[in-house]
Amino acid sequence: MNHHIRFVKSFAELIGTPFAGDVNALCWSRQLAGDFLEIADRLPPGEGINPITDDDLRALDLSAAGDLARHTLLADQELLRTHGLQPSLDRISSYARDETQAPIATDVYSFHVDRAPLEADTYLCTYVGDCSEGVANEDAMRHIDVAETRAALLRTYGGTDDAGFAGWLCEHSFDLHYALEPAARPFSFGIGNMWRIAIDWPGSPVLPCIHRAPPMPPGAPQRLLLIS
Repeated sequence: MNHHIRFVKSFAELIGTPFAGDVNALCWSRQLAGDFLEIADRLPPGEGINPITDDDLRALDLSAAGDLARHTLLADQELLRTHGLQPSLDRISSYARDETQAPIATDVYSFHVDRAPLEADTYLCTYVGDCSEGVANEDAMRHIDVAETRAALLRTYGGTDDAGFAGWLCEHSFDLHYALEPAARPFSFGIGNMWRIAIDWPGSPVLPCIHRAPPMPPGAPQRLLLIS
């Protein structure tokens, strides 16, 4: 792991620890009991991203191990809601790809940071399937700061490198996506761990955490992901 990550031992620490210095990711490391795969398999079939409600979970006929996993899913969401957050639990078989042919792909498979107009963080936990990945800030560079990519974007914009161009980059989220340095070593968020990661908002005291969804080729394991 890298010096941007701090490990905590409880949800209270996760939500109550301020980001400061180099730290822009907090991890509540957990070994969860229960059969989360059973829940993913018992839900109605669907492609892409399928939201799961509390009622969907409660309606499932599960084994004792599946019921234990269900209890965790409901409890984790309640923890977040109690603190004014709006968690979403999804079963994911694939994400939409960016097919615009722009010089930068802006889908979630690309290393990126999240952004908000007000102070906010992103919480996430993978219960089954491939995990989200992160990378240290010093091991990545914004695509728009790579000379060749910036030149290609400028040609697409069709103008000069001015304030209008900067606004256009922001409007299309090109400024949120990153290219990895050759020696970069991405890390896995791991199964069952709940993360709180810093995002890009005005006045943030730390750099945003660079991350991405895992590649999901056809036939890849479906994910159960909690995000808020």
